[in-house]
Amino acid sequence: MKAMVKRRVHVAAAAIISDDKQKVLIARRPSSFDQGGLWEFPGGKLAPYETGLEGLKRELHEELGVEITRAQPLIRVHHEYPDKHILLDVWQVHAFSGEPFGREGQAVRWVPMEELSGYPFPAANLPILRAVMLPAEYLITAEEEDEAVFGERLTRALEEDGVRLVQLRAKSLDGEQYLARARRALALCREYGARLLLNGDPALLEQVDADGIHLTSERLMQLDRRPIPAGKWLGASTHNAEQLEKAAALGCDLVTLSPLAPTPSHPDAVLMGWHDFQQHVEHAGMPVFALGGMTRQHANRARAVGAQGIASIRDFWR
Repeated sequence: MKAMVKRRVHVAAAAIISDDKQKVLIARRPSSFDQGGLWEFPGGKLAPYETGLEGLKRELHEELGVEITRAQPLIRVHHEYPDKHILLDVWQVHAFSGEPFGREGQAVRWVPMEELSGYPFPAANLPILRAVMLPAEYLITAEEEDEAVFGERLTRALEEDGVRLVQLRAKSLDGEQYLARARRALALCREYGARLLLNGDPALLEQVDADGIHLTSERLMQLDRRPIPAGKWLGASTHNAEQLEKAAALGCDLVTLSPLAPTPSHPDAVLMGWHDFQQHVEHAGMPVFALGGMTRQHANRARAVGAQGIASIRDFWR
């Protein structure tokens, strides 16, 4: 029996962010539509001749009465339904003109980022929710021995640089020292509204109520199920397609993918390069941070090839 060839549907969608960067606009699907009643990010199907951004501009004008003035790629999500393959080409809209309203009678609502998880979305939208709630910069702390220097540098990154996602990496510390530093880092992150992920055993969350865990690639490959509750963020370090597939199977919320470019600490590493990085990101199905030689100067290029943003030690840890 001949296998059914699925329809391929290319959809452009928008994460429209409020001026204060605290809210995002969502719309409810009409009850007459497939998956009606669920909430989604505004957008629609592309015409055969349109690029993602062209189609998105048209759809937002038709649906919401707004004109996009500044946007950049956020994430591309491939999702399989029984009868079709959906590509969600999602853009983060930073600036627009007009006041959005439901021109087609649909309900629209500005929702605080922290409340998004309380709304029912189609399954294909779940990676978009993660991407919307995550920043574009991921700080990985350096192996700092002096606690005073550690506190000063983390405070500077949070206060002056506006970092809102931190991975506490401190391989040189023993168990009690790591816990003490984790508690201090958590207090600082809470003060500035940042999330803290602990690089270590998932059991650390029983002693420090951080926002989640970041797995090493070795620990990632040893697991057969998600090691922490769904309410916590799970990150992982990845370096190839196999590890990305494992991260997706475990339900990771974000990953770093490296090495992308040369770094002083790993001068002999075999580099991935932008082309291979983009190919990996295209089918990752989750937010991916570019790691390895990344600085803020690379941020726009990373976003252009599908990354959530950049992860770095030396560019943030000054």
